[in-house]
Amino acid sequence: MKTYLFAILLTSANAFQFMSNWKVTPPKDLEREAATKAKFGDKKLVVITGTSSGLGRKTAQALLRTGDYHVIGAVRDIDKMEAVAELDGFDMDNFTPMHVELNSFDSVHKFCEEVKEFKLSKPIDRLVCNAGIYQPTLPYAKWSADGHEQTMQVNYLSHFLMVSEFLEDMKESPDPRVIMVGSVTGNDNTVGGGGVYPIADLKDLSGFKAGFDNPIAMADGYGFDGAKAYKDSKLCLMMMSNVLHSKYNKLTGIAFSSIYPGCIAESPLFREKRAWFRKYFPVFMKYITGGFVSEHEAGQRLFQVCHDPRCSKSGVYWSWNGGPREGRGIEALEKGGQISGGGGAGGGWDSIYENDQSAKVNNIELGIELFRTSTEITGAEWPDFSAIRSPCPTLNVIGAINKAMIEKEELKRMEERPGFDEDGNVIKLSKRKKAKRVAQKVVGGVFSRTVGRVGRFLSRRLLGRVPETALQGSFQEEKAEEENKLVVDPVIVEEKLDEKIEISTVASEEDEKILAKEISDQIFAEYESSKKAANDAEMKSDEELIQELMTDKAEKVEKAPSA
Repeated sequence: MKTYLFAILLTSANAFQFMSNWKVTPPKDLEREAATKAKFGDKKLVVITGTSSGLGRKTAQALLRTGDYHVIGAVRDIDKMEAVAELDGFDMDNFTPMHVELNSFDSVHKFCEEVKEFKLSKPIDRLVCNAGIYQPTLPYAKWSADGHEQTMQVNYLSHFLMVSEFLEDMKESPDPRVIMVGSVTGNDNTVGGGGVYPIADLKDLSGFKAGFDNPIAMADGYGFDGAKAYKDSKLCLMMMSNVLHSKYNKLTGIAFSSIYPGCIAESPLFREKRAWFRKYFPVFMKYITGGFVSEHEAGQRLFQVCHDPRCSKSGVYWSWNGGPREGRGIEALEKGGQISGGGGAGGGWDSIYENDQSAKVNNIELGIELFRTSTEITGAEWPDFSAIRSPCPTLNVIGAINKAMIEKEELKRMEERPGFDEDGNVIKLSKRKKAKRVAQKVVGGVFSRTVGRVGRFLSRRLLGRVPETALQGSFQEEKAEEENKLVVDPVIVEEKLDEKIEISTVASEEDEKILAKEISDQIFAEYESSKKAANDAEMKSDEELIQELMTDKAEKVEKAPSA
């Protein structure tokens, strides 16, 4: 029985979900729908930036291995991507490399248009903002094609623009997710983010507010530092994930999250570091801190956030618990347990958890300012989503009518602004004007009471006097409770009901018309008589009307024959 009830509830829930997403497809779009189905089947569509190396490469490999996804790899070198795809054995039927140069907003726009044309009517199910550059040794800033500092534009601004382009399309997906690849360096409540100089800090966004054009190279408006530019860009990504969650999650159903997959010490991201650093940093992270993660394992973690149903939650910063011994055998140093949030290797899918974010990441006021300034810098156009609408046409009509009535009444209310002049300045009233207002209120109250009395008088004249039985009460002799009890015989009740039915069906249609006419004539005659009497009568007060009723009652009692 429980299984049966559960099946009914599940079916009902699926039916409501179906109705919420159901749309009537115009005939002209049926051919396009068929072409989309033939091209993608039931596979989910994923867009990942930076799939030619590192984390993006391993994530694409894991997604394609499931057979559940079609992956679009956004890269700047198509030839390199094709070579990597052949080397890794990518299923090219389900992998499409596309060119994009994140150093140019025009290139981002062209890429987005190419994706929209390629996917036909298929919505994008996952957008993974992964690509990034790290240039800590630069003595001076490099500039993008748009005149902005290169690291910030590639890592953050171009991804910000890309999200705005794909947002409206993604809401059509049944399980859409936007995933920002953050970093421990952008979260200053950790050792990696708060204990190593320079620290990620946007301050008051003076650089962004000033337009972030050459020569302004930093978001905070101060001097350039290559390592800080990278950390600031990751902080921006993590903050923006929270802002987009607050603004669009409930309206679109899109889940916005950020992740830290662990320190990929052998990543090409460190290609610009010195030779000794590239040699010894992986050893240090692997055997001393325990924060080392291989490209393969990091790719599995990003794949999990794309694939795992548990990761459809929005507004989350995903991390993994990994210990220094896990996955590295007896050579690792004993640390006595896992490094919580350290992102070390091992632990598997069950080690994922929702990590805490620093006060900087959770600064919603600064996050909103970041959204505003980033929109101005990139020229992004964000869709204007309305509230979620019911699939029921009747409720939509009622809602539209109700909204129009509310707006109409609100406009009427806003026609007057007591206490303000035309410019919105407060009007200071003198004592004389205040006294005048009080007098107006008193006169208005007296007038309203007078109107009420007139209304009551007319109602008595039109509807007649109060019946005597209502004034005098019932003179019926009360009987004992036992005598008042009724004994109901079902047979008699059934006979009476039959009689009632027979009586009600005796009258013909012609008789009903005559009866209805007589009733209406009588009501109209009584109404005219009452109306004439009301016009002829003098206006009386409530006390006079009460006295008149009492006098009539006394006269009737005197005229009544004595027993």
